[in-house]
Order: sequence, then structure tokens, then C-alpha cells
Amino acid sequence: MGAIRVGTAGWSDSSLIATGWYPPGVYTPEQRLRCYAERFDFVEVNSTYYGLPRASVTKAWADRTPAGFVFNVKAFSLLTRHRTPVAMLPPELRPAGPREVRPGDLEPELFDQVWQRFLGELDPLVAAGKLGLLLFQFPPYFRPGERARDYLAECARRVAPLRMCAEFRNPAWLSEEERDGTLDFLARQGIAYVCVDMTQGLPGSVPPITAVTAPDAVLRLHGRSPEWEWGDKLARYRYRYDDTELADWAERVRDLAARAETAYVVFNNCSGDSAHVNAARFRDLVPAEAC
Repeated sequence: MGAIRVGTAGWSDSSLIATGWYPPGVYTPEQRLRCYAERFDFVEVNSTYYGLPRASVTKAWADRTPAGFVFNVKAFSLLTRHRTPVAMLPPELRPAGPREVRPGDLEPELFDQVWQRFLGELDPLVAAGKLGLLLFQFPPYFRPGERARDYLAECARRVAPLRMCAEFRNPAWLSEEERDGTLDFLARQGIAYVCVDMTQGLPGSVPPITAVTAPDAVLRLHGRSPEWEWGDKLARYRYRYDDTELADWAERVRDLAARAETAYVVFNNCSGDSAHVNAARFRDLVPAEAC
């Protein structure tokens, strides 16, 4: 059985800090990361979606965590074809004119620079042996088709030899008509499929199927909030899994780990301390020798 790494999508959310999950005296970013790394051996970084990382920051992450700790890093929004405010780009990379851009709005040379900056600033994590996967979470309007598959293949080429995983927010990728083709394509490209747990029964609900398409398996648990489609950020992720729900996923994660070198389990129900409480409990439910 492969390793199972359990963690959360971040360690410094304001709603988490307000719960008192961190003990007294832990109040700086450095102290919080060190404290988090005493409890978990893995974390997913989401801040890199909102702005390109800086090497000084990624080096600090590497320095503040023990040997064996791993970071999965979410790709910058522009690289996953999201509409991106120009203000989220470094000043020297901002095109003149528009307030918001997508990849096709940029000159190819400028888009290449965005890619180079994103990947280059992760070098300290690579050098420390602490970079796990790059998470590419695509928007609901990223639909299956030739152009989309071409872009997925381009992403895999650009990040190599680093490894990536892909999460789809459009359920058409996992429809009966597309599912086998989607998973086969990811396997051919060496891209790990991101299994998801989320609110079901909505137009944008992605089914909770499990699949291994690369050496690594990934599960992201977003919670099952009834306010997923219309609530604010806290409401969308306001959900705490109960033991029955966690036990069901623990069985399925053991199956993923049996077919992968590493299975990453990310609790993204980041409202208050729910993600961190659930992650700690989940580790109790998977075999200790696999963690």
C-alpha cells in the first residue's frame, strides 16, 4: 500500500485562527506553519491561486517545516484559464488596458513569462524535496473538448518534470459519455485525477467517483453545504463530516492507496476549524503504517 498523506487546504485562514485551534502564543505566520507541521505532514497551498508565489516565501515555507513535510501547490488562476484581475499579476507583467484577462488576452511571450514565474518561484520547495503536486483546478466553463484536452497536455508539458493533478468543476468531464475518455486521457498524460466530495444534486455537482490515473492519487473534500451554489465563502464550505462519512471515505482512500505510490487527502471544508478537526480524525481511520 502506498503512503497516505492527510492535510488541509491552508493553515492561516482567519476563520480557523478565530476558533483557537492554534494554542496561546502562536500568532505569527511562522509560528502557525511550524505548529501545523507538528500535527500534519502535508498541506495544500491555495494562496498561489490568487497571486504568483515568491521564492523568498516558498523558501520560508521549506525552512519552517521538518524533513518529510510536503506542500501541494495550487496553480495561479490565469494558468487554469480563470478570468484573472490584472491587479493579481506582478506590475511588470500587467498588460495595459483591461482590468481582467484570460490566457488568450495575453501575448504568447507574456503568458510564457507568467508560467516561468510561477514555476521558478517554487524552486526552493523543489530543492528541499518538499514539493508534492501542482493542483490545476479548472473552472466550470472549462468543458471537455479537443481544445481543453490540448491545454491539459500543454500544462503537463510545461510543468515537467514536476507532477500535476487536475480537478474539474464541470461535471460533463465525468458524465457517462465522457468519463472513460477523460480518465484514459489523463492517464496517457501522466496527470493525476482529483477525486472530489462535494454537495450533490446541483447542476454543477461533480460525482464522487474514485480513480487513479498517475502514480499519485488525490482526494479533495469540499464539504456538503446546502449553500454551495449561492452562499459566501464561509457558507459554501461550512460543513463538518461525521464519523460515518469519514469512515466511508477512509475505505475508499485505502483502495486508492493500494493503487498509488501516494494518496493525498485534502480537507477543503475550511470554515472555522472543521477541516483541521476532520483531517485529524481521518488519520485515525486509515492504517497507521500507510501514513
